[in-house]
Amino acid sequence: MPEDNIYQKLQHIHAQVKYIQKSQKATQYSYAGSSDVLGQIHGLMDDEKLLLLPTIINHHLESVANRKGSMTYFTELDMVMTWINTENPDEKLECPWYAQGVDIAGEKGVGKALTYGEKYFLLKFFNIATDNLDPDSFQQNVDSQKQPEPISSTQKKTLIDLFESMAGVTQTPVVKVQSGYLKRAKTNSIDKLTSYNANGLIQLVTKQLNEQTEKVGQ
Repeated sequence: MPEDNIYQKLQHIHAQVKYIQKSQKATQYSYAGSSDVLGQIHGLMDDEKLLLLPTIINHHLESVANRKGSMTYFTELDMVMTWINTENPDEKLECPWYAQGVDIAGEKGVGKALTYGEKYFLLKFFNIATDNLDPDSFQQNVDSQKQPEPISSTQKKTLIDLFESMAGVTQTPVVKVQSGYLKRAKTNSIDKLTSYNANGLIQLVTKQLNEQTEKVGQ
């Protein structure tokens, strides 16, 4: 069996980490800390045999004095975040990234920028949501906002074929058969069915068609 490529490995991680709870507290807000993010993803990276290599390609430092004379240092980093498939080290994915950090002492600006840069890169790369909700409540909230999947062309064709078959077996006009079943699904158009409702209707018509066919055969 062939090994997964780097994109498949990253997709596996993407599928498993959808949400990280904000567990850190600041004066006026809560946030997801670097340890929260890395704690969720580090083990999955090991499972997929992936490494993330941060590289600084440009560095800018700006210092600003406040009214009292103390200095604030603003560090900006232009970076490249490189995913490496350790099962095939020649397979890499480079992602340009930007990071920044604010420091008062002056010597921790780069470290802060790297820490924040890595955290937000992982959050954005894997489209991870952060919220104050617990994971179960968050998922329920996401599910409740999802738009129902519309009926597929395959489901539509299957229903039309079933309606025609039922009309033939029961000697009933196909328009009447179709409108009767759609009324049960609380709609007047087959195109307004959701995928879920279409599946239910397919099962119902198939069951009743089999019953009608058995009666005719007796």
